[in-house]
Amino acid sequence: MNATTAEQASAPVTEDALRSVLLAGERPSRPGPVLTSLTFGWRALLKIKHVPEQLVDVTMFPIMFTLMFTYLFGGALAGSTQAYLQFLLPGILVQANVMITMNTGITLNTDIQKGVFDRFRSLPVWRPSPLVGALLGDLVRYSIGSAIVITLGLVLGFRPEGGAVGVVLSVVLLLVFSFCLSWLWTMLSLILRTPNSVAGVSMMVMFPLTFGSNIFVDPKTMPGWMQAVVEVNPITHLATVVRGLMHGSVPAGEIGWVLVSSALLVAVFGPITMVLYRNK
Repeated sequence: MNATTAEQASAPVTEDALRSVLLAGERPSRPGPVLTSLTFGWRALLKIKHVPEQLVDVTMFPIMFTLMFTYLFGGALAGSTQAYLQFLLPGILVQANVMITMNTGITLNTDIQKGVFDRFRSLPVWRPSPLVGALLGDLVRYSIGSAIVITLGLVLGFRPEGGAVGVVLSVVLLLVFSFCLSWLWTMLSLILRTPNSVAGVSMMVMFPLTFGSNIFVDPKTMPGWMQAVVEVNPITHLATVVRGLMHGSVPAGEIGWVLVSSALLVAVFGPITMVLYRNK
């Protein structure tokens, strides 16, 4: 090292020289809410890739319920398994999707316990991105579950009178409702301390809602007081819409009721979730 080089090395770095190095290229623009949400949604899908066991509830649960209820109770409830399958399958499609939405809260609570979300909140991105992205990623899980139920139903003899259009519309509406319902479990994941607690409370909420509905039987066979309970159950209205669209009828009033209830779920639990997330 000569004297000139040593002098240059010992010379202090000026602010202008530092800026010229750091700002040599054009600074990338800050990502928007859509891009950051999709990025976190992709993260949720990568987790499924590395932990495929997360798809057990999406695959085995609907298959098990469809086969059990069709062949154990179909003859007693409808006279034949084929007749009961036409009534049951749209309901099973609803039950499978709304039940697996609970995994959203469990997964988020696991990330919170590991400290992952503390890192997310320190990033210069749209604040709700990690939550919205996780919910968008779960839409893929719901789509997989729907495809499995419909495929199994077709193999067993289910024939939707509404055709492919009715099936697609019913699945789209079901995905919208499932996305909105997931905000409830997201809120619980920020309140409860452990994933097991989230799973336990979620099951306590979902079991009465799904079994106390018209998914498995016609409410006309129930006592009067039970019919009144079933009629105000949002899962009942959702099952009615899905069943109607698949069988060729379009219950416009019921569709509106489902859309309103979906909007209310987001309007109520979305802001609460964001307040809890900001103060966590």
